[in-house]
Amino acid sequence: MFFDTHTHLGSHKFDDDLQVILERARAAGVTRMLAPATDLPNARKLLAIAEKEPDVRVAVGIHPCDVDSVSGEAWIEELRELAQHPKVAAIGEIGLDYFHAPPEGFDLPSWKAHQAHCLRLQLELAVELGLNAVLHNRESWEDLTALVMPYSGHLRGVFHCYTGTLEQAQPLLEAGHLISFTGIVTFKNPGPAGETVRTVPAGRYMLETDAPYLAPVPHRGQRCEPAYVADTARAVAAMRGQAVEDVARETAATACGFFKGFAV
Repeated sequence: MFFDTHTHLGSHKFDDDLQVILERARAAGVTRMLAPATDLPNARKLLAIAEKEPDVRVAVGIHPCDVDSVSGEAWIEELRELAQHPKVAAIGEIGLDYFHAPPEGFDLPSWKAHQAHCLRLQLELAVELGLNAVLHNRESWEDLTALVMPYSGHLRGVFHCYTGTLEQAQPLLEAGHLISFTGIVTFKNPGPAGETVRTVPAGRYMLETDAPYLAPVPHRGQRCEPAYVADTARAVAAMRGQAVEDVARETAATACGFFKGFAV
């Protein structure tokens, strides 16, 4: 029924009880999960998990906060090989992040340039392999959209954990890209996303947990897990004046059309 389109099942925070977490998700009606990678070792870890779990698929990529783990371009060949695994559904989590300070060895201009270089290589790989992209933005909206928009028509991106206005998202939606909402929209003060989730057309958005982060109400402050996407769906349904079954069906159909290998 529910599709958690962004859950970090490869996080060390799930190492001790992953099977229990997956069982709770299924008991809550979560029938599909997309797990994005943060770097190459994490991608391999996720693929090992997905090989054993029929309802889990993976996005492979280098998170912008982890691009200091790669240099040159040889790493893209390893990513290309991983991306051809039958359980890979997208390239991700990729994007730009200007919130965190540059790691050792980088100043701010060189760190931004390295992030942009790695993002372009991964977007080009996605186009080459016919995959869509899971996109991360943190304090980098203008630069990220400027890099992604030229790929419109060649791939689609989902701007995950969307917290902006519908007006900001509109050019992206018109170009075929999507936005995705986390438990933030259930908070007492969800910011602009509270209005966006009410007004974005069906078929243009998806739901996610970003587990183990951003647990929705009534679990706020706890470790998030994929079962909680059901709580976000119920909140979204109330905000949109829809039945939760309709929100679940619409968002799952949208996600199945976006990610490779999932059946509606």
